[in-house]
Amino acid sequence: MQKRWTVKAYQPNQEKLLQSSLRIHPLLCRLLVQRHVHTYEAARQFFRPTLEDLHDPWLMKDMDKAISRIELAFFRHEKILVYGDYDVDGTTAVATVYAFLHKHYNNIEFYIPHRYREGYGISTEGIAYARDNDFSLVITLDCGIKSVDLISQAKDMGIDFIICDHHLPDAIVPPAVAILNPKQYDCPYPYKELSGCGIGYKLICAYAQKRGLPISEANQYLDLVATSIAADIVPMTGENRVLAFHGLKKVNSSPLPGIKALITLSALKEQLTISNLVFVIAPRVNAAGRMDDARKAVNLFIENDEEKAAAIAAVLHADNFDRKEVDNTITQEAVSLLQNDDTIAQKKSTVLYQAHWHKGVVGIVASRLIDKYYYRPTIILTQSNDVVAGSARSVTGFNVYEAIHQCKDLLENYGGHFYAAGMTLKPENVPAFQQRFEEVVASSIRPDQLVPEIVIDTEISFTDITAAFYNILKQFEPLGPDNLRPVFLARNLMDTGYSRLVKEEHIKFSVKQGKTGPALSGIGFYMADKFPIVSSRKPFDMVFNIDENEWNGQTTLQLKVIDIRASC
Repeated sequence: MQKRWTVKAYQPNQEKLLQSSLRIHPLLCRLLVQRHVHTYEAARQFFRPTLEDLHDPWLMKDMDKAISRIELAFFRHEKILVYGDYDVDGTTAVATVYAFLHKHYNNIEFYIPHRYREGYGISTEGIAYARDNDFSLVITLDCGIKSVDLISQAKDMGIDFIICDHHLPDAIVPPAVAILNPKQYDCPYPYKELSGCGIGYKLICAYAQKRGLPISEANQYLDLVATSIAADIVPMTGENRVLAFHGLKKVNSSPLPGIKALITLSALKEQLTISNLVFVIAPRVNAAGRMDDARKAVNLFIENDEEKAAAIAAVLHADNFDRKEVDNTITQEAVSLLQNDDTIAQKKSTVLYQAHWHKGVVGIVASRLIDKYYYRPTIILTQSNDVVAGSARSVTGFNVYEAIHQCKDLLENYGGHFYAAGMTLKPENVPAFQQRFEEVVASSIRPDQLVPEIVIDTEISFTDITAAFYNILKQFEPLGPDNLRPVFLARNLMDTGYSRLVKEEHIKFSVKQGKTGPALSGIGFYMADKFPIVSSRKPFDMVFNIDENEWNGQTTLQLKVIDIRASC
């Protein structure tokens, strides 16, 4: 798949100012300025984040109301229900708030809606459960801000709600006794990008302060907060960076039994990073809701007995194995359908429907098709009871939610955001929806948006790639949106003669820049089709990350190659 390379703009004056105070390599200062780090103090907070850098939780709108209502519930011995979404952010948030409050109050339970029977967020079944079991206070995590009608009905039943949500509110919000959401237009809280679990953490911090409890009671859940930040793809800036930094410390030193059990099953032996949480831990947590019941994930996180936690983790591990088998099978079926479509080359979108496909993995399959096969807005549909349900994923710069909105007359329901969305429709409307969505995309997408983009932080010389340079580069962790792993470009490289194909799919690089410069090794996964460029004995350019390779007790720097092309 051909890709376009875009090098970020530089700010030389800002870089020089920062370099004069930090006295580190100028390219490191360039990377910092790109991440909006312009001063010595900002660099200190970036490299050495402390929990003291966190904002006062009482700055959040309605925090006083939320804590007062919880205290009143304790005083009256009311039944409290902690209610959250079935994904990683929701289950970590529920576990954090439930486990903390349960230490101080016994009359409390948690509720996770079933992905297929109830769907996302507050459900009719969830309200009925609260009513039928005499819950008078519901605390929602990672959901609730859109549920105006259902929470209004609950209020009429005598059920109060405290909403902890990070999704963008509509003009009309639910009639809750308190809404904790920094994205409210009149919320003065300085940082707006917390995860749902991050807002739950702020709630328990405020309660700890009010009751004079040690803040360590809240901080023991920082590994859950870090997991939510990693999995929910929120910006790795400000408070998220602080929470992720210290959450990773806890993951690597004294994780909760549930997190420890997942690490053991995953056979991870090195220091865990955000990438490990995203690609190893989070899928096992998400698999509970995708394949069965996400309550298992909460039970794992709140379990204090290591043997019991290990048993629950084994079930999630098995769910994830099943999930991988299912999504691999569906992906191959989808690719086969596309390869047998004579009109595939002319299309600007992909919309596929098979009634037997598993609803829990259609979003994963859509992402996989975009990443590896056909780079364009993609929707995967399947049968769900008497309707067709699906997930949409997009490409850089294209608003897939808006495209779906233009098909709304063919849909029963839909929702989402710029890059991902979901919808339901009647089976008989599928062909018309496929045609309409293609027309909408074809009329609005730019040609360049159909070519994958690699965004490059900076050009670099091989002579700059040293152990000292990399030691500071490692401190850019934790990495995530708005602080992605730095991507470098080196030009006019030559094969040393030792580059080779590995397992007929990958390239093991050995390259140099200039006659006297250092030779560096690298690995390019699934890049065998680019080997003729390497072996041509002509100069080529390379885009890569800088990484470490451990072999026989020796640690060396290695390039993780992203793309190559012949030099101009």
